Amino acid sequence: MDVKLPQLGEGSDSGEVVGILVAVGDVVELDQTVIELENAKAVAPIPSPAAGTVTAILVEVGSSLSVGDVILKLDSKVATGGSAPGPAAKLPTQPTVKPEIIAPVPGKPGTSIPGLPPAASPTVRRYARDLGIDLNDVVATERGGRVGMGDLRNYIQGLIGQSRAAKGGTGVVAEPIIDSPGWGEVTRKPLSGIRKVIAERMTRSWTTIPHVTQFDEADITNLLALSKKHAAAYAKQKKKLTLTGFILRALVPCLQEHAILNASIDTVRGELVYKSALNVGIAVDSEHGLTVPVIRQVGEKSLLELSEALVTLAERARQRQTTADEMKDGTFTISNQGGIGGGHFTPIVNAPEAAILGVGRGKKRPGIVDGKIEPRVFLPLCLSYDHRLIDGGTAARFITQLVAQLENFSEDSVQL
Repeated sequence: MDVKLPQLGEGSDSGEVVGILVAVGDVVELDQTVIELENAKAVAPIPSPAAGTVTAILVEVGSSLSVGDVILKLDSKVATGGSAPGPAAKLPTQPTVKPEIIAPVPGKPGTSIPGLPPAASPTVRRYARDLGIDLNDVVATERGGRVGMGDLRNYIQGLIGQSRAAKGGTGVVAEPIIDSPGWGEVTRKPLSGIRKVIAERMTRSWTTIPHVTQFDEADITNLLALSKKHAAAYAKQKKKLTLTGFILRALVPCLQEHAILNASIDTVRGELVYKSALNVGIAVDSEHGLTVPVIRQVGEKSLLELSEALVTLAERARQRQTTADEMKDGTFTISNQGGIGGGHFTPIVNAPEAAILGVGRGKKRPGIVDGKIEPRVFLPLCLSYDHRLIDGGTAARFITQLVAQLENFSEDSVQL
């Protein structure tokens, strides 16, 4: 039997092989991991759908796979003594069809009865009507030729995939780079799976979101003194106080006060989407590329819990161990470059979020306190936001409140 790449999850239809865990001749069990696939900047184990002996491996590390591509060949009879077949393959929760046949397929309408509209629920019909989609063009996979929400989603994703393929995958017309003799010797390397995802998402965000960046800085001299004062107590708990942890705590009242910065805009339905959860993504720089694991429900966590989550998620991201669940549902993002250097910069909004906070390296310079000049440490802050739903005045008030939170951080929030 051919072992094919199954559906990876909603909106995921491809990835890059980063690990092969079996060899030709190996006997594998049902659900045993055979390869590791990097998709959407997370690494996912791909299990065998049956028990058997591996007779051929058709991929290698670095291979790009799409749903339905063959990974390896399996002889299920060998594992069961050469007669009875192995356990039946598990059916995926969604149809494992290749992306190119998800789009409208002539001759495969949503109903088998000519002249009648396709069978579908009122919800599916309403969404299709709002989006201007003819359900007769959607391939139905539910029982009795019924068009389900998953069918409608697959149809839309197919259209998007066709559009991106025609435009180079990023929504803009792509042109090949022609090597020039004046460049000298040129070396070309294929883009990694992560770099392709980053390129596509950044281009889409920059071309669809009108960005504005609000700059400010906070005097964190007293905050650093607080951190130094309580560092030993945290060290006894095997935890480390970090500036990002303080920023997370300071963000909570600001996002609660200005909920629009924790929202999204749904241009298809013409609605603002407000979210009750405060899930903050933390941009992590690694040799494999930029990843953004998410700390959930930041407002419900203490500084100690935030410090632990920051260290754990950052290490998992650098080791490429973050799961798809740890990378989704973010409502706001922090990109802290202070550990590397630099000052103000203009981070790109992590769509569909509405805003992202960039943090530079704190620098010591003269400041005025009670009319006296003394050395102070100032932290660069850069708030990029979606100007379609956030006005300049709102952004200014938000970052002003954040500065005040950092400059007047409560010691009660630090004490264990």
